[in-house]
Amino acid sequence: MSGGKIKKQSLFFLLTIFILFVPWGISVNADSMNQKQYIYDYAELLSETEVEELESLSSELSEQMNTAFMVITVNGMDGKDIIPYVQDFYDEHAPGYDQPHGNTSILTIDLQTRDVYLAGFKKAEQYLDDARLDMVRNKITPDLSQGNYFQAFSVYIHTAHDYMGFKPGVNPENILFKWWFQLAVSLIVAGIIVALMAYRSGGRVTVSAQNYMNNNQSGILNKYDNYIRQTVTKQKKPSSNTKSGGGGGGGISRGGHSHSGSRGKF
Repeated sequence: MSGGKIKKQSLFFLLTIFILFVPWGISVNADSMNQKQYIYDYAELLSETEVEELESLSSELSEQMNTAFMVITVNGMDGKDIIPYVQDFYDEHAPGYDQPHGNTSILTIDLQTRDVYLAGFKKAEQYLDDARLDMVRNKITPDLSQGNYFQAFSVYIHTAHDYMGFKPGVNPENILFKWWFQLAVSLIVAGIIVALMAYRSGGRVTVSAQNYMNNNQSGILNKYDNYIRQTVTKQKKPSSNTKSGGGGGGGISRGGHSHSGSRGKF
């Protein structure tokens, strides 16, 4: 009996250890990602509710792409340019969803200078290159100009997340990737197939105009075309050097971290 009690006590002790420590271990692993904050609203452009919603949205989408999607708002940088400001922020705060100085995408706006800058570090530098960040910036600039900051930041997080789902070198705005275009093509193809089936089900028409024409008695003897003259119109080719207003791509921070980038005004 004494041995049986000892075995039961030992089993109970092991079960207790399992219940207490296994869930704790899982929790620690889930919280081991580096990034805890995504929205730094130093300029106080957002309400508390909006900050909470953006934090939740960024946390969810950052996990899916293993990349921190961050937003920084300031009202003046004490004379510092926006690009070195973002670089120094990355060096000093060491953001990154996967690890310190890890995969990070940062949107920064300065109300004082009306500058907007997007940067991609590590994985985001490859998947959110200068060209893709230009497209993101062009999407959100109208909302920024109108003061719709919450909307602009939401679009940025969603768009940056979506663009990272495409392989580098692919234009994510290609019409072939749009769901509505794919749906339209499917409907057109389906319509053509139905039309062909309906046409074939009614039989083929074998009678033509040739059945009613008597070549020996026809009044048409011959036909010909006369080439009179040729007219050539010259038109000046429009210039393709138009710019949408922007500039300032990626670079390397003082800490040695390279990044992509897109800069503009709002």
